[in-house]
Amino acid sequence: MFKHRSNKKELLDGNEMSNVDLFQNLRELHFINKHLGGYKISLKALQRFIKPNQSYILVDIGSGGGDTLKQIYRWSESRKLNLRLIGIDLKSVCIEYSSKNKPNSCIEFVEDDYRNITNHVNKVDIIHACLFCHHLDNKEIVDLINFSIKNHAILLINDLERNPIAYYAIKILTFIFSKSYLVKHDAPLSVLRGFTTKEWMSILKQSNAQNFSIRKRWAFRHELIIYSNDGS
Repeated sequence: MFKHRSNKKELLDGNEMSNVDLFQNLRELHFINKHLGGYKISLKALQRFIKPNQSYILVDIGSGGGDTLKQIYRWSESRKLNLRLIGIDLKSVCIEYSSKNKPNSCIEFVEDDYRNITNHVNKVDIIHACLFCHHLDNKEIVDLINFSIKNHAILLINDLERNPIAYYAIKILTFIFSKSYLVKHDAPLSVLRGFTTKEWMSILKQSNAQNFSIRKRWAFRHELIIYSNDGS
Protein backbone atom coordinates (compact mmCIF):
# COMPACT_ATOMS: atom_id res chain seq x y z
CA MET A 1 0.00 0.00 0.00
CA PHE A 2 2.88 2.37 0.75
CA LYS A 3 5.31 1.26 -1.96
CA HIS A 4 3.79 3.37 -4.75
CA ARG A 5 1.64 6.50 -4.92
CA SER A 6 -2.08 5.77 -4.95
CA ASN A 7 -3.88 6.76 -8.15
CA LYS A 8 -7.27 6.78 -6.43
CA LYS A 9 -8.96 10.16 -6.69
CA GLU A 10 -10.01 12.08 -3.59
CA LEU A 11 -13.65 13.04 -3.13
CA LEU A 12 -12.56 16.67 -3.08
CA ASP A 13 -11.44 16.30 -6.71
CA GLY A 14 -14.98 15.50 -7.76
CA ASN A 15 -18.05 17.73 -8.00
CA GLU A 16 -20.65 15.67 -6.13
CA MET A 17 -20.71 17.49 -2.80
CA SER A 18 -22.78 20.21 -1.21
CA ASN A 19 -21.41 23.63 -0.33
CA VAL A 20 -22.09 22.88 3.33
CA ASP A 21 -19.95 19.72 3.18
CA LEU A 22 -17.16 21.48 1.31
CA PHE A 23 -17.10 24.41 3.74
CA GLN A 24 -16.87 21.99 6.69
CA ASN A 25 -13.99 20.29 4.90
CA LEU A 26 -12.18 23.60 4.37
CA ARG A 27 -12.58 24.59 8.02
CA GLU A 28 -11.16 21.28 9.22
CA LEU A 29 -8.25 21.43 6.77
CA HIS A 30 -7.39 24.86 8.20
CA PHE A 31 -7.43 23.38 11.72
CA ILE A 32 -5.15 20.51 10.65
CA ASN A 33 -2.69 22.82 8.88
CA LYS A 34 -2.62 25.22 11.80
CA HIS A 35 -2.14 22.70 14.60
CA LEU A 36 0.16 20.24 12.79
CA GLY A 37 2.49 22.99 11.62
CA GLY A 38 1.67 22.90 7.91
CA TYR A 39 1.54 26.68 7.57
CA LYS A 40 4.85 27.16 9.38
CA ILE A 41 6.66 25.10 6.74
CA SER A 42 5.66 27.54 4.01
CA LEU A 43 6.35 30.63 6.10
CA LYS A 44 9.83 29.48 7.09
CA ALA A 45 10.60 28.59 3.48
CA LEU A 46 9.46 32.01 2.24
CA GLN A 47 11.70 33.62 4.81
CA ARG A 48 14.70 31.96 3.19
CA PHE A 49 14.40 33.75 -0.13
CA ILE A 50 12.12 36.78 0.28
CA LYS A 51 14.17 39.94 0.67
CA PRO A 52 12.99 43.01 2.62
CA ASN A 53 12.40 46.17 0.60
CA GLN A 54 11.65 44.15 -2.52
CA SER A 55 8.16 43.64 -3.95
CA TYR A 56 6.77 40.24 -4.95
CA ILE A 57 3.67 38.81 -6.55
CA LEU A 58 2.85 35.47 -4.91
CA VAL A 59 0.25 33.16 -6.41
CA ASP A 60 -1.17 30.33 -4.30
CA ILE A 61 -2.39 27.63 -6.69
CA GLY A 62 -5.26 25.38 -5.62
CA SER A 63 -5.95 28.00 -2.98
CA GLY A 64 -9.03 26.23 -1.57
CA GLY A 65 -10.48 28.17 1.34
CA GLY A 66 -7.79 30.83 1.17
CA ASP A 67 -6.50 30.13 4.69
CA THR A 68 -2.90 29.68 3.56
CA LEU A 69 -2.90 33.12 1.96
CA LYS A 70 -4.38 34.61 5.13
CA GLN A 71 -1.49 33.14 7.10
CA ILE A 72 1.02 34.49 4.58
CA TYR A 73 -0.67 37.90 4.69
CA ARG A 74 -0.45 38.14 8.50
CA TRP A 75 3.16 36.95 8.43
CA SER A 76 4.14 39.47 5.74
CA GLU A 77 2.32 42.32 7.49
CA SER A 78 4.17 41.66 10.75
CA ARG A 79 7.46 41.93 8.85
CA LYS A 80 6.34 44.86 6.68
CA LEU A 81 7.01 42.91 3.49
CA ASN A 82 5.67 44.02 0.13
CA LEU A 83 3.67 41.04 -1.13
CA ARG A 84 0.77 41.04 -3.56
CA LEU A 85 -1.18 37.86 -2.84
CA ILE A 86 -3.36 36.03 -5.36
CA GLY A 87 -5.20 32.74 -4.90
CA ILE A 88 -6.30 30.70 -7.89
CA ASP A 89 -8.62 27.69 -7.82
CA LEU A 90 -10.79 25.84 -10.32
CA LYS A 91 -13.75 25.49 -7.94
CA SER A 92 -16.13 28.45 -7.88
CA VAL A 93 -17.36 27.43 -4.44
CA CYS A 94 -13.80 27.71 -3.08
CA ILE A 95 -13.47 31.20 -4.56
CA GLU A 96 -16.83 32.13 -3.01
CA TYR A 97 -15.77 30.84 0.42
CA SER A 98 -12.30 32.39 0.37
CA SER A 99 -13.53 35.76 -0.95
CA LYS A 100 -16.04 36.03 1.90
CA ASN A 101 -13.46 35.12 4.53
CA LYS A 102 -10.44 37.14 3.45
CA PRO A 103 -9.07 39.72 5.95
CA ASN A 104 -9.14 42.63 3.47
CA SER A 105 -8.76 43.60 -0.17
CA CYS A 106 -5.02 42.89 -0.15
CA ILE A 107 -5.74 39.28 -1.15
CA GLU A 108 -7.27 38.53 -4.55
CA PHE A 109 -8.96 35.30 -5.57
CA VAL A 110 -9.38 34.08 -9.14
CA GLU A 111 -11.44 31.18 -10.49
CA ASP A 112 -9.23 29.60 -13.15
CA ASP A 113 -6.57 27.04 -13.97
CA TYR A 114 -3.14 28.05 -12.65
CA ARG A 115 -1.75 27.77 -16.18
CA ASN A 116 -3.86 30.80 -17.08
CA ILE A 117 -2.52 33.01 -14.31
CA THR A 118 -0.68 35.23 -16.79
CA ASN A 119 -4.12 36.23 -18.08
CA HIS A 120 -4.73 37.86 -14.71
CA VAL A 121 -1.31 39.25 -13.76
CA ASN A 122 1.64 40.26 -15.92
CA LYS A 123 4.40 38.78 -13.76
CA VAL A 124 4.54 36.06 -11.13
CA ASP A 125 7.49 36.00 -8.74
CA ILE A 126 6.49 33.12 -6.46
CA ILE A 127 4.19 30.16 -7.11
CA HIS A 128 3.10 28.49 -3.88
CA ALA A 129 1.64 24.98 -3.92
CA CYS A 130 0.57 23.77 -0.48
CA LEU A 131 -1.07 20.31 -0.46
CA PHE A 132 -1.68 20.74 -4.18
CA CYS A 133 0.78 18.41 -5.87
CA HIS A 134 -0.53 15.19 -4.33
CA HIS A 135 -3.74 15.81 -6.32
CA LEU A 136 -1.68 15.59 -9.54
CA ASP A 137 0.01 12.74 -11.35
CA ASN A 138 3.77 12.87 -11.85
CA LYS A 139 3.59 14.26 -15.39
CA GLU A 140 1.33 17.08 -14.24
CA ILE A 141 3.84 17.93 -11.51
CA VAL A 142 6.66 18.01 -14.07
CA ASP A 143 4.50 20.38 -16.14
CA LEU A 144 3.99 22.60 -13.07
CA ILE A 145 7.74 22.76 -12.41
CA ASN A 146 8.46 23.59 -16.03
CA PHE A 147 5.68 26.21 -16.01
CA SER A 148 7.28 27.98 -13.07
CA ILE A 149 10.73 27.87 -14.70
CA LYS A 150 9.37 29.16 -18.00
CA ASN A 151 7.76 32.09 -16.18
CA HIS A 152 10.92 32.82 -14.14
CA ALA A 153 9.07 32.20 -10.89
CA ILE A 154 10.25 30.51 -7.72
CA LEU A 155 8.11 27.43 -7.02
CA LEU A 156 7.53 26.56 -3.35
CA ILE A 157 5.98 23.15 -2.77
CA ASN A 158 4.71 22.04 0.64
CA ASP A 159 3.26 18.55 0.48
CA LEU A 160 2.81 15.22 2.20
CA GLU A 161 5.30 12.44 2.76
CA ARG A 162 3.88 8.97 2.14
CA ASN A 163 4.56 7.22 5.41
CA PRO A 164 2.75 4.45 7.35
CA ILE A 165 2.88 6.37 10.63
CA ALA A 166 1.39 9.46 8.99
CA TYR A 167 -1.33 7.36 7.36
CA TYR A 168 -2.52 5.55 10.47
CA ALA A 169 -2.15 8.64 12.69
CA ILE A 170 -4.33 10.84 10.47
CA LYS A 171 -6.81 7.99 9.95
CA ILE A 172 -7.28 7.63 13.72
CA LEU A 173 -7.36 11.38 14.42
CA THR A 174 -9.93 12.14 11.72
CA PHE A 175 -12.05 9.14 12.74
CA ILE A 176 -12.24 10.45 16.31
CA PHE A 177 -12.40 14.21 15.80
CA SER A 178 -13.59 15.01 12.28
CA LYS A 179 -17.20 15.85 11.51
CA SER A 180 -16.54 15.87 7.76
CA TYR A 181 -16.98 12.72 5.69
CA LEU A 182 -14.72 14.37 3.11
CA VAL A 183 -11.87 14.76 5.60
CA LYS A 184 -12.35 11.24 6.99
CA HIS A 185 -12.06 9.82 3.47
CA ASP A 186 -9.56 12.17 1.86
CA ALA A 187 -7.02 12.82 4.62
CA PRO A 188 -5.67 9.23 4.78
CA LEU A 189 -5.89 8.94 0.98
CA SER A 190 -3.91 12.17 0.66
CA VAL A 191 -1.04 10.50 2.51
CA LEU A 192 -1.20 7.53 0.13
CA ARG A 193 -1.01 10.01 -2.76
CA GLY A 194 2.00 11.67 -1.13
CA PHE A 195 5.67 11.26 -1.98
CA THR A 196 8.96 9.81 -0.90
CA THR A 197 12.15 11.83 -1.29
CA LYS A 198 13.29 9.39 -3.97
CA GLU A 199 10.10 10.04 -5.96
CA TRP A 200 10.59 13.80 -5.72
CA MET A 201 14.12 13.44 -7.03
CA SER A 202 12.84 11.36 -9.95
CA ILE A 203 10.20 14.00 -10.76
CA LEU A 204 12.79 16.79 -10.60
CA LYS A 205 15.09 14.87 -12.95
CA GLN A 206 12.27 14.59 -15.48
CA SER A 207 11.74 18.36 -15.37
CA ASN A 208 13.93 21.27 -16.47
CA ALA A 209 14.83 22.10 -12.86
CA GLN A 210 18.52 22.78 -12.24
CA ASN A 211 18.53 24.83 -9.05
CA PHE A 212 16.42 23.44 -6.21
CA SER A 213 16.37 22.27 -2.61
CA ILE A 214 14.34 19.51 -0.98
CA ARG A 215 13.90 18.97 2.75
CA LYS A 216 11.83 16.78 5.03
CA ARG A 217 9.73 18.78 7.49
CA TRP A 218 7.55 18.05 10.52
CA ALA A 219 5.05 16.49 10.45
CA PHE A 220 5.61 14.14 7.52
CA ARG A 221 5.98 16.85 4.89
CA HIS A 222 8.38 17.73 2.10
CA GLU A 223 9.44 21.29 1.36
CA LEU A 224 10.77 21.96 -2.13
CA ILE A 225 12.06 25.28 -3.42
CA ILE A 226 12.66 25.31 -7.17
CA TYR A 227 14.35 28.39 -8.59
CA SER A 228 14.25 29.50 -12.20
CA ASN A 229 17.30 28.50 -14.17
CA ASP A 230 18.46 32.09 -14.50
CA GLY A 231 19.10 32.13 -10.75
CA SER A 232 16.08 34.18 -9.67
